[in-house]
Amino acid sequence: MTRAADRFRIADVRAFVVGGGDIGGDYHRRSGGHWITDTLIANPMSVYPHYRTSRTEWGIGVLGSVVVEVETADGTIGVATGMGGEPACFLIERHFRRFLVGADARDTARLWDQMFRASMFYGRKGLPLTAISAVDLALWDLLGRLRDEPVYRMIGGAVRDELPLYCTGPDPANAKAQGFWGGKVPLPEGPGDGPAGLRRNIDYIAAMREAVGPDFPLMIDCYMALDVPYAIDLANGVRPFGVYWIEEVLHPDDFDGHRALKAACPWVRWTTGEHEYTRYGFRNLIVNRAVDIVQPDVMWCGGLTELIRIAALANAFDIPVVPHGSGAYSYHFGITQPQAPFAEYINISPSGREIVPVFGALFTDEALPEAGRIRPPDAPGFGLTLDRDGAALHRPYPPD
Repeated sequence: MTRAADRFRIADVRAFVVGGGDIGGDYHRRSGGHWITDTLIANPMSVYPHYRTSRTEWGIGVLGSVVVEVETADGTIGVATGMGGEPACFLIERHFRRFLVGADARDTARLWDQMFRASMFYGRKGLPLTAISAVDLALWDLLGRLRDEPVYRMIGGAVRDELPLYCTGPDPANAKAQGFWGGKVPLPEGPGDGPAGLRRNIDYIAAMREAVGPDFPLMIDCYMALDVPYAIDLANGVRPFGVYWIEEVLHPDDFDGHRALKAACPWVRWTTGEHEYTRYGFRNLIVNRAVDIVQPDVMWCGGLTELIRIAALANAFDIPVVPHGSGAYSYHFGITQPQAPFAEYINISPSGREIVPVFGALFTDEALPEAGRIRPPDAPGFGLTLDRDGAALHRPYPPD
């Protein structure tokens, strides 16, 4: 190996859990009383009354955040966060490490493929893909630091000066006042709440529309809570209020259901993809034009390497790609993509009204939206500096 190549040789991979409060890539591990976990939000467990009012009760944040460091022989370190906590650490340290240590960090396609193929017998979706995503994002951050370039320049460069953002939170009128392009609210009730619950949902959306005025884009997040008949009734009920899209209404594997919704209610945009994984999962949604916008989460779907593939497939069908959450990771991607017209800012402040870093205090320099827009910094990698002391990192599975 030449001296130049040795500079890119991976010497170590480390996976940590986070011990310092509401920080890191797991959006859902929040303290009590947080709007994300402890307000009425329709979800798959809403059918059980005991778990209806708090998503924490059924374990939405049980995995927690993971932080991955990938270090080269010259001491350069790439870092990323994601979801998966200690189980993700186990997969990274005990399974994926064998493919990474000694490899060339520039070989992102090969490393991704090896991790994916080797975990296929127990993976393909879910936790193994969140672990792969965190490693992949750390590799891209590492490459940016080695090349002294921001990630967005390594994947094509900016197609616009800045990226418009919509805000997900409980108060779209507040988001409008802060300059965001649009606002997305969670649907409060689901099919288990019956016709009265449907009426309350419609009244809730009517109130949100009144609060933001007629022209502000308003979206509804249904978090896999509905079925096809209920979703059709909801779409018809909110039609007078000009909803921009209705998101993730069905079980992620109900591809036929998504096509049925588009056929029944073509006047509204249907979106999904937050809980889909890899290009194989998105293929049915895209090729069959089952949705109007796809929303992969780069911290879950397979990382930046796989998100670029998903976007290429969607682009061939002129389907926009608006990634779910993921802060700086999504912004670096979005600003390079003509078919990604805007991105999501998830307001993770307890009230959902204050502009705070998406990853909490995990990084010392996470860029914040200004007047509802953002441009990724030109610092190397993703432009994120880990606050090691504040994060209280713990490595549960160091090498034997």
